[in-house]
Amino acid sequence: MSSQAPTTPAPSGASDPADRRRWIALAIVMTAAFMDLVDATIVNIAIPSIERDLGATFGAIQWITAGYALAFAAGLITGGRLGDIFGRKRLFLLGTAGFTLASALCGFAANQEMLVASRLLQGAAAALMVPQVLSIIHVTFPAHERGKVFGMFGAIIGLGAVSGPLLGALLTQWNLFGLEWRPIFLINLPVGVAGLLLGRKFIVESKAPKALKLDLVGVVLVTAGLLLLVYPLTRGRELDWPVWGFVCMAASPVVFAALVAYERHKTRKDGSPLVELSLFRVKSFAAGIVVQLTFGVALGIFFLVWTLYMQIGLGWSPLRAGLTGVPFSVAVSVAAGISVQQLVPRFGRRVLQTGALVMASGVLFYLWEAGRYGTSIHSWQMIAPLVVMGLGMGLIVAPLTDAVLSEVPREHAGSASGLINTVQQMGNALGLALVSVVFFGSIDEGRLAVAPQETGSAFTGAFQDSLWWVVAVLVAIFAVMFALPRRPKQHVEGGGDALPEQAGAPERELVH
Repeated sequence: MSSQAPTTPAPSGASDPADRRRWIALAIVMTAAFMDLVDATIVNIAIPSIERDLGATFGAIQWITAGYALAFAAGLITGGRLGDIFGRKRLFLLGTAGFTLASALCGFAANQEMLVASRLLQGAAAALMVPQVLSIIHVTFPAHERGKVFGMFGAIIGLGAVSGPLLGALLTQWNLFGLEWRPIFLINLPVGVAGLLLGRKFIVESKAPKALKLDLVGVVLVTAGLLLLVYPLTRGRELDWPVWGFVCMAASPVVFAALVAYERHKTRKDGSPLVELSLFRVKSFAAGIVVQLTFGVALGIFFLVWTLYMQIGLGWSPLRAGLTGVPFSVAVSVAAGISVQQLVPRFGRRVLQTGALVMASGVLFYLWEAGRYGTSIHSWQMIAPLVVMGLGMGLIVAPLTDAVLSEVPREHAGSASGLINTVQQMGNALGLALVSVVFFGSIDEGRLAVAPQETGSAFTGAFQDSLWWVVAVLVAIFAVMFALPRRPKQHVEGGGDALPEQAGAPERELVH
């Protein structure tokens, strides 16, 4: 470790230029995280507009959403490791530049193939950008300030959940300059350029204190395992379930088994595995990974089919659909704040389990309303089930990470956080791929081609079928949560002065 720079920034007063610089750096990385979250949710609301404009098939629609999530999930662990090796600031700026370029390509896409390819590039760039956010916060702020900083970060996440669908609805509805859905991507351009210019000046560079090697074999195995599972699910129904699809899905667990074997070898060889396997010996962490994966599946299924149901099945405008979702997002934010600050310290694991049951109850309530009112349902009639669902989700998403990390050794907290994010994104990609089975599989496209007047009832029925799958997943989550610690230890992410996944504090230099 270099002796020319302190291991952690010293606390400073408001008049200290270094103090102002780090708060500007925080605003930059949080804006990038917000941009990524919004872009993951903003697209759903614009799907019907994209379908009409580009003549996109159902398969292409799934890849526009699932492709981003898959590329993001496949690259998260690798992106974090690249930041350790080559510098977190450098990778953050590279990811931001790639994300901005990909956003431009999405906004100017001439056909569905170009849009799908651009979304894959956008997800890959996000995988370089997003993992650096927490690492940059770690090296920029001393331990005693990180609680406040992560509280602000949580607020940004909540704001992104509310803003994404509504912003997408407004931009699509306004049809700025006759561009229809395209501004949902083009809005990233000024934000990305500003992030690049300010990031170069204000973000502190940091690397791992010891030389690390990129586990290229691990990268290939992780990516291959994900693709072998998700690609056949996404394309299977459209291609009439070819034999090669089942072969690929059967090969996926074999590839993941090979990954485990190789990572063990890599750990013994040079101590630079892509995945820290020792984490899975911690019972609460292993259970939490399963919860994150299955919860991601539920969310991936629900949000896409919900959008298709409202806009294609019910014929609502993007703005009406976006505004209908506001009570859900507000309920998530409210419940998330209460659960972390008041409920979890008193009731522990039962808060998360209650959240799963409450959310399942809300889904059942929604399912009943969809069947009772059919295509005549109104936005105000959806408020009650959406609020119940949102409250349940808020009780899960906010405290889940702390519950999962509560028994993980502090030195592995950073690596564990990366794995949690990756698995959640993988679940989301898997859920989006399963839409092909649980939603589109219930729709007779040939019949709708000759009887388009039946679209509303067909989409309403498919929506109800999908909700039963979501309920089943939430019940499974409730059961798995019994493996979480009864009352999570007081775990503060980044509580130490060094990055948890490092042996010591990182070398740092301030860029002027």
